[in-house]
Amino acid sequence: MIRVAVRIAYLGKHFSGSQVQPGHRTVEGDVMSDLQKILRMPAEDIDLKLASRTDRGVNSLGNVAVFNSNMEDMDILLKALNAVSEDVFYRSIARVDNEFNPRFADVRRYRYIIPADGMDIAAIKECAGIFTGEHDFIRFCKSECRPTTLTINSIDISRADGIIIVDLSARYYLWNMIRRIAAAMMSVGRGDSEISDVKDALDGKEITFGLARPDALTLLDVSYDGLEFSTPSADMFDRRIEEELFRDRLRNIFFTSL
Repeated sequence: MIRVAVRIAYLGKHFSGSQVQPGHRTVEGDVMSDLQKILRMPAEDIDLKLASRTDRGVNSLGNVAVFNSNMEDMDILLKALNAVSEDVFYRSIARVDNEFNPRFADVRRYRYIIPADGMDIAAIKECAGIFTGEHDFIRFCKSECRPTTLTINSIDISRADGIIIVDLSARYYLWNMIRRIAAAMMSVGRGDSEISDVKDALDGKEITFGLARPDALTLLDVSYDGLEFSTPSADMFDRRIEEELFRDRLRNIFFTSL
């Protein structure tokens, strides 16, 4: 028996969030189902844990699932999981010790995509600078979050092909925090709010900018110092990717023809 960590990717539209919820399809539920098909082990022996919680509709390219496996060839395990999976992509794998806790990551990186039309990117960059560093984000999270003070290491803003890309790096985040930050950035970018409004909210004033859409948010990566993941084959997903891209092309042809 070994304990392994696997980087997983998924489109949030397929799931009601990452954590198991009775009566709903979740990422954790799908991963457990895939593992049981391959390993033929009861759930309690698999002991599945995810590194980060993602809400309904939020995507991932680099969440981390950790579990026990009676299959010790990790390359075969990864290929087998991809063979049985419907909407979870098992990207890379690493062996970890029994004490490894995926929640204790060193860095989590997220990306939020904003439509560039009508946006003042200079104002968004200025707004991003206000959020970096240590702040009390009590006005930028769900009310039940505690404690609310944390540090955002960096927020990088770039523009490409009609979109604005917001890349955030921090050790951890609060519930709904990035989507509320994105909503504030968009409000400033449209000219609906001032930079001073964002500063006031960070100072604790009761100001809300709303909650930005979930499907524009992607968990890019969860990283751990000293832990390296391996990928057995660069073409693991070729057929699945080709099919999804073709479906998107059909949708684009339809909607551009309306």
